[in-house]
Formats: sequence, structure tokens, C-alpha cells
Amino acid sequence: MCGLAGFIQWGGIKDDGESILTAMTDALIHRGPDDAGLWLDPASGVALGHRRLAIVDLSPAGHQPMASASGRYIIVFNGEIYNHDALREGMVETGCAPTAWCGHSDTETLAAGFDAWGIEATIKKMRGMFALAVWDQKKKALTLARDRLGEKPLYYGWQRQSGVASFLFGSQVSALRAHPSFENALDRDSLCLLLRHNCIGGASSIYRGIHKLEAGCLLTLEQGATAPTITRYWSGADVAREGAQNPFQGSPQESIDALEVLLKDAVSSQMMADVPLGAFLSGGIDSSTIVALMQANASRPVQTFSIGFQDSPYDEATHAKAVAKHLGTDHTELYVTAQQAMDVIPSLPRIYDEPFADSSQIPTFLVAQLARCHVTVSLSGDGGDELFCGYNRYHLTASAWSRLKKIPLPLRRLMARAITVLPPQGWNRGAALMASLTSRTGAWAHVGDKMHKGAKALTSPSVHHLYGSLVSHWDNPASIVIGGQEPPTMLTSLSPDLEGLDDVQRMMALDMLSYMPDDILAKVDRAAMDVSLETRVPFLDPRVVAFAWSLPQSMKLRDGQTKWPLRQVLDRYVPRTLIDRPKMGFGVPLDAWLRGPLKAWAEDLLDESRLKREGFFNPAPIRKKWHAHLSGRRNEAYLLWDVLMFEAWLEHHRP
Repeated sequence: MCGLAGFIQWGGIKDDGESILTAMTDALIHRGPDDAGLWLDPASGVALGHRRLAIVDLSPAGHQPMASASGRYIIVFNGEIYNHDALREGMVETGCAPTAWCGHSDTETLAAGFDAWGIEATIKKMRGMFALAVWDQKKKALTLARDRLGEKPLYYGWQRQSGVASFLFGSQVSALRAHPSFENALDRDSLCLLLRHNCIGGASSIYRGIHKLEAGCLLTLEQGATAPTITRYWSGADVAREGAQNPFQGSPQESIDALEVLLKDAVSSQMMADVPLGAFLSGGIDSSTIVALMQANASRPVQTFSIGFQDSPYDEATHAKAVAKHLGTDHTELYVTAQQAMDVIPSLPRIYDEPFADSSQIPTFLVAQLARCHVTVSLSGDGGDELFCGYNRYHLTASAWSRLKKIPLPLRRLMARAITVLPPQGWNRGAALMASLTSRTGAWAHVGDKMHKGAKALTSPSVHHLYGSLVSHWDNPASIVIGGQEPPTMLTSLSPDLEGLDDVQRMMALDMLSYMPDDILAKVDRAAMDVSLETRVPFLDPRVVAFAWSLPQSMKLRDGQTKWPLRQVLDRYVPRTLIDRPKMGFGVPLDAWLRGPLKAWAEDLLDESRLKREGFFNPAPIRKKWHAHLSGRRNEAYLLWDVLMFEAWLEHHRP
């Protein structure tokens, strides 16, 4: 795992090119503390830089930037290629391998593959996570590539400051900010995305002119060109459609056997490392499955890590400890106080580099920090929910729509208006009266919020629209962001072709293509890399992904159980009694913190005069939600967190 950065200036690089490139790579030292390297061709105007976290082949033979044996390709690479030994064997067998290998790093394997097969053909053969940049000295062209599902980040864009046009690229925007051509102009449209989804997804970034290379894509910039060409070498939408059109034909038992074989191989291949390796363990289905298969493949106890919160409904550490004990892992747990968790908050703008507002970023960072004290690589169970129908919202949305669609839309709109005539606090007062007459006080909590949410659902014209509203934060971000317009996304007009998928499968596919790379994988990558920890995600092995999509939906959601085939695999290693419990999020009590110990911090960031002075937000609706939250009438924590994370980021990164 590493960090890469570089730039192109077609008019040629001046004498300060090396110092500029050094500044860019120094901004990524947390991603690669073990080594640094630069390569410049001033005449061609190309500069490639690298920071290395040594995982496989710790010797100088893994140093980057690296030239292929022919000298044609210069590569900087961030990631791991789990089948690189097999790729080497294939080159040897077909007589296209280098005369001699310098070491056993996967970077050298890629460089040899480029010589043997070309860039795109090699990337299609790779199984792994990666972001890379390659300069082709023969064609005079730069290629950027990102892995199939977006585990590793890669930013790029033209910037022109002080009259110099530069094409910048790097693992994080912090590297791009270090270049003198960087314009530092914020994108208000992207700020709308943050308020909608608590992250800035797709190809957007917080800066105008700076984009993310989307998962499964290649970017090519030929010498002298001002516009790059972007092509897709892998499509998750195609995989989902093909799986639905060509479903697994075996019995349920055969599906379990096949899934176990695939997962065993994926886990085994991702245990490749020349440094200490472990795993995150929450005690849930996904992480427990990964750890169980790791332990089955290991000759000694696997190191596992979890964090807990004392006296908290968010605590899963006791469950993780029970699973670890059964499997015989070398388990480390850390119980953190609310203060320790809140102490992370001032560092979030630096850790995440862009505004990012999924509050589970806090425990994610804490468990990564804990793991890094013991290992350099940690496997995780991310991806299981999206591939095996794990989120309750999938079937709940489909079930709700099956009822709603029977009611004419005009009538549903009338019903919604009738509900919203009474504000949430009015519903809450009525609910408080009912609660006083019954013993089920919890059932009446925040009824007003739920009624208004339900009213919004009533007006949905389609199940797709209903799902989009349920996974949104602010309903109309453009009314909050001054001068901002919400860009199209996969949940709006850019929805991919998912023909042949049922309603639940469409939700799963959209999550796999957007929510997972934009939120889940970004959250884990930034948190872990801030402490120089490499994370790996076995569920995202492309063979596992394709097989999961081939499983009929009736196997994933079976007898009222989500993730049915995954549960059956886990049953072979861990007793059901240790796992069977309601699904929990990896969260923190944000609502209580904002009313208590974080109140002063939040009040300062949400101050009306401050918001007016900065000119990004319309203060009135934000202040309204802040007051409603403080009163306890409503829980607006997640919407407020979106604004707070931007404000904290702006304070940290303001020029």
C-alpha cells in the first residue's frame, strides 16, 4: 500500500520540478512511510512520485517509480495484486517474462505484464486493489487506472495558477494541493452532494476541476492533449446483469459449497504479506466469516481487533470476543470512552482530506489505530451487505412499495400533506400522551420525525425514487448551498443499465456502485492509511462478486433471513448462537454528543454570522435544525454532521 502523485506540463518542466514533486509526495507520507522515489522527464513534461509502505518484497527491488525491463513503461503503483505470482507463471510459460526477475514485488510483475501484454490487457488479468499511473515512453502517453470496485483512490485534473497549466494526479487531494498550479477553488455543486449523501461521490471532488477516476476505469492523456480519454475496462452493472440473466443452477447446498471454496481462495490469496497481518472483527456475520476462513488457513492464531464502548448500545466488543475465543484467534480489544472517541474529531478534516460526514469514521479510525499497533495489514468484512442482501432497507423498501403502489399517487400526496400539516413536535406531543398511557415508551420515540419521513415516502412515484429518498440526508441541498446545483448521480439521471434486476437487486447494485466506493471504502481507506495500515477486502474479489450476483435472490433472502448463503458458510465454523442477533451499525451516540459535550464546538461552527460571512450556506434552515435538535424535539444529528464536517474541513484547509 502506497501513495502516488505526479504532474504533466506539456511545455516542459522547469528547474524546480523535483522540489515540487517532493512536496506532493511528502503530503502522502502517511500512506507510505518506508521509502520515497521520484522520476522526471523534464523535456516531455512528465513527473511521477511515490511513497512506499512496504508489504510484499521489503527489499530495494520494490522501489518505485519502477521501469519495466524494456524501459518503455515507468510505473507508480498503490495497492496489492493478489494473483501476481500466477501472472508471473503465465509469462514464464508463454516465454514473455523478463530474462531475470529483480525481486518478487507485484509492481515488477505489473511492469513485466505491460511489456508482455500491454496496459489494458494486463489490468484485466489483475485481481486486487489498486490505483496506478504509467508513462509510456514510446507512445508518449500517461495512463491512470483504478481497481474494479474503488478500494483505492485516485484524483486528477487540469489546474492553472500563475499562468502555468498542469495536469495533476495523486492518491489524495492533499498531494495536488502541494503543486503551485493548484487553484484551490471550491465546487459548490459537490457541496450539494455532501449534504445529500454525507460524502462527495462519483467523479466529483470538493475542488473545481479536480475529479476522481471512477472505479473500473482507465484514463489516457496523450502528449499535447488537453482532454483525457476515459474508458471502462470493467463494469459492475454488467456483472450484476449477467448474473441475473445466467443464475446459478445448482442446489442451495451446492451454492454454499461453491461460495465457501471461492471465499477460502480469496481470503488465502489476500493473506499474502511479508509483514504482520491481522483482521478487524466486530462479531457480525461478515467479519466473522473472513476471520474464520483466515484462521482455517493459518498455522498459528490470527491477530484480530475490535473496539468497544462502555454501557453503550453501539458496543459489539463482547460479541467479537466470543467469536474470537471460539476460533482461537489472538484477540485484542480496546474499550474507549466517549471522550477518547470525541478526541478524534479535530483530526477528521486532515484524515479524510475532503469533507466526509459518515460518523462511523470515528470508530473506524480508532480500530485502525489499534490494529496498527500490532500489524501492518488488516483484512475486513466490508462488501458482504451489498453482495448478499444484508441491509434491512432493501426488503423493507420493496415491501413498502408493494403496498404504496396500490394507492394512486394523487391520493398519497393528499395523505402526505395531511400528515405534514402538523409539525413533528405536534406529533411528538400526542405520542408523549400515548406513551404515558402505555408501558411501551420506546415505541413512541421521535414519532414526529417518523411521520414526516413516512409522508415523504408517500409522495414517491417509483420504488427507485423511494429508495433514493430513504438514503438521502438533506432533501433539497441546492436550497441550502448558495450558488450550488446538485449534479446528476446514479440515484438520479445517471442510473446505470440494470435491466433484468428486480427492485431489491437494483438497490443492491446501486449501493455496490456508489455507496460502497464513495462512503464505505473511502472511509476505511482514509482512516487506515492515516496510520499507515493496509486494509484488504476479500468479499470484493471479482470472482466472489460475480458468483454473488449469479445467486438467485431467493437464496440471499431465504426464510426471512438476509445473507442466507453467507450464514450457512459461517455456520460451519462458528455456532449460530454467537452470531444470531439484530444487525448493528458501527456508530457513535452523535445525537447526545451534539446536545452535550460537543455543543459548544458545534455552536461555534454553526454560528449564523459565521455562516453568512463564509457565504456557502443559507443559515436559516441549518439554524432551525440546530435549535430543533438542541430542544430534543427532533434528532437532526446526521444532517447537522454533514454541515459540521464541511465547516471543520473549511477551517482546517482555509488558505
